[in-house]
Amino acid sequence: MATTTDPVPGAGTSADSRTETQADARPGAGARFPLRTVFMGVLGSVLVLVASFGAAGVLVRDPVLGNGPLSWIRYGHGKALMTALLYVGFGLVVWAWVRLGRYVLAGRVGTRPVVIAALSWMAPLLVAPPLFTRDVFSYLGQGAQLLHGLDPYAYGPAALDTLPDVVQNVHPLWQTTPAPYGPLFLWVAQGIVSVTGNNMIAGVIVTRVVLLAGLGAMLWALPRLVKHLGGTLPVTMWLAVASPMTVIHLVGGPHNDLLMLGFLTVGVLAALERKHAVAIALVTVGMLIKPTAAIALPFLVWVWANHLPAERTLFRRFVTAVTPSLGIFGVVFVAGTWLSLGSFNLGWVTGLQAPQIIANWLNFPTGIGEIFYTLVNVVVDVQVSPFVTVARGLAWLALAAVLVRQWWLSRHGGNEAIFRMAVALLAVAVFAPPTLPWYLTWGFVIASAFPWRRTHLAAVVGISMFLVLVYYPTGEQSLYDWWFIAGVIAASLYGAASLLRPDPLGLIAAWRRLPDDDRVEDTAATVGVPASSPPTRSSR
Repeated sequence: MATTTDPVPGAGTSADSRTETQADARPGAGARFPLRTVFMGVLGSVLVLVASFGAAGVLVRDPVLGNGPLSWIRYGHGKALMTALLYVGFGLVVWAWVRLGRYVLAGRVGTRPVVIAALSWMAPLLVAPPLFTRDVFSYLGQGAQLLHGLDPYAYGPAALDTLPDVVQNVHPLWQTTPAPYGPLFLWVAQGIVSVTGNNMIAGVIVTRVVLLAGLGAMLWALPRLVKHLGGTLPVTMWLAVASPMTVIHLVGGPHNDLLMLGFLTVGVLAALERKHAVAIALVTVGMLIKPTAAIALPFLVWVWANHLPAERTLFRRFVTAVTPSLGIFGVVFVAGTWLSLGSFNLGWVTGLQAPQIIANWLNFPTGIGEIFYTLVNVVVDVQVSPFVTVARGLAWLALAAVLVRQWWLSRHGGNEAIFRMAVALLAVAVFAPPTLPWYLTWGFVIASAFPWRRTHLAAVVGISMFLVLVYYPTGEQSLYDWWFIAGVIAASLYGAASLLRPDPLGLIAAWRRLPDDDRVEDTAATVGVPASSPPTRSSR
């Protein structure tokens, strides 16, 4: 089980560090609000917003910038300039997030500043074009299909001959691909398109606003989950809400995973508070938005079983819990599907195969298959597909074994079952093709309510940076641009190290040893956390 390190406010800090903290801890005596850190993130977010109009998922036919005096930012050197500016903005957001994390670990800020920071960083992105993805255009295209009487589980958006702006902005890969999303989400997308019509700018903004309901549910549920699971609330909010995975991917994207996570977190909370029927119903609703929420249901059955009288055998308690669980699941599943689609259409189950056409090494088994293909292809001219297919097949078997083992280890219910659930969700994101960066939020958000070691949090910083940057701002993957990926890895490692030690390479210290006329001051890098960690405490 994860463990955490007790923060020691002020321990191991220098006079410069205390001065910077005091400057960042306004307003009010004794208050700890990191004003400059929050402003740094806001500035970065605004730069991302400005640059996104030229460098992100812009429209094929832009009614605002397409033929105007600023159209140059979408092409050639203008687009390159906007791309560079967007990465500068992203760097400021990450820098602010890491600084905020150091304050949290040192016990200098509480939950409220973390939440205010996260919401402040998200706010400018609400009106930005899609960032690092174009999935929102697929959402709108599939909603338009349902609105106009076409089955999105039988046809791709290209079958729609109305709303041309909606269709032409869907990524070519998904133009003819059936929808892989749950029927309830398609019903939500249908409602959005019924309001915004062919206006893609309004469609993207309204989609973000609707998905924020999931963020609101997370903000309500996570403090209560922390009380059950033993975490530290500021750390949880920093990890689950202020992270670039949430700010850039889930909100800036935007992605429907955010809405699913809202139902999942509230459902898990309901299970821990012995409201088991509500828990099963909520997580089933989450499954009707994003099918992967179904992974959580078997674990919630164990939580229910272990809340039953202890004098019964484990088998009897399991049967007593699983029987109503199946009934509740069935009713919600059938009713939700029928109300969303107007019929009991199970085509979305087969639609889950559609994303598997994505093949890149971010998915671990796909990468293994590509490595073996590369080695064999040096000697014999072969096709890559058999290698990837075999590797993925073996990974499915391994994933099945991992899921069964995690489920069985959770048979005693309680916090252990929820922890195993988070592991299972992460395993699905890593082993099941495809692995898309925002998929790892499924497990991270649940795991964030547990205690954490500082070194594990540093690893999350590096992973979060990497998982944003492996896609270009336009939504195209950068995974085979090896020089770029080398830079991404280096930046991610530096970001991870910076959580534990400001200026880990000593760059600022080296600048400060220069003569005064040549010195470049960066007081932000002097904020620190204790160099050595106190003893850890187990959550078990």
